[in-house]
Amino acid sequence: MIAAELRGVTTRFGATTALDRVDLEVAAGDTLALLGPNGAGKTTALALLLGLCTADAGFSRLYGLNARIAEARRRVAAAPQETTFPPTLRVAEVIELVRAHYPRPAPFSELCETFALTASLRRQLGGLSLGERRRVAVALAFAGGADLVVLDEPTAGLDAEARQSVWAAVSEHTRHGGTILFTTHHLDEAEALAHRLVLLDAGTVVAAGSVAEIRATAGLIRVSHRASGEVVNADVRDAGAYVEELVHRGIRLDGLEVRPLTLEEALMRRKTEG
Repeated sequence: MIAAELRGVTTRFGATTALDRVDLEVAAGDTLALLGPNGAGKTTALALLLGLCTADAGFSRLYGLNARIAEARRRVAAAPQETTFPPTLRVAEVIELVRAHYPRPAPFSELCETFALTASLRRQLGGLSLGERRRVAVALAFAGGADLVVLDEPTAGLDAEARQSVWAAVSEHTRHGGTILFTTHHLDEAEALAHRLVLLDAGTVVAAGSVAEIRATAGLIRVSHRASGEVVNADVRDAGAYVEELVHRGIRLDGLEVRPLTLEEALMRRKTEG
């Protein structure tokens, strides 16, 4: 089943084309990371899927329904990049407010434990730090027990401990059959959490697939060794032939390492070669 999709979507803001004939599909039970530089169109794509704006061409669907109708949006929850809260509302109150809008909300105590919110429940939102408010915003995306959770840069501004709590919540949600769509600038986050990746650049999809498939687009293996006290890296297609050539030339292979390119390395090669 398809949880969310964009088909042939083009969106313009004045003279700027934010998305250009974009297709995007999120299968139910999937965790999809949407990657790309600032201005690539990631936030616009999420806004279309959440029914917050309309496309100039193409369409967006949630569980087969128009993304702008209430019936479709009841199955979705989101944490946008920036969330504004009423400053006098208390943390416990905003959590209960969000939970009340869903038929099967997440247990209050479990939510507070996952996101370390117990000590902050009686505090007013206006008195929280930026990192604390971000933690509340992400927690609210999971508060309703929605089938699809959409997260725009969910760990931006969070410390290491809070970041791990978000990772745990994402993993737990998908373990119980939920679906996650998130954007991130952290490649380690995408690699750790996502089943599939979609890369956007200048409003177009430049690559899509699993982490392994994205790495394979480079078609290369990284061979590293020490020479003259420095680490030498070579990205090659035939690691065996390359190492054999080094041995034939009498080059010492101290600290030899042969491995596939990491996601970051593959993306950097795509950027420099594209």
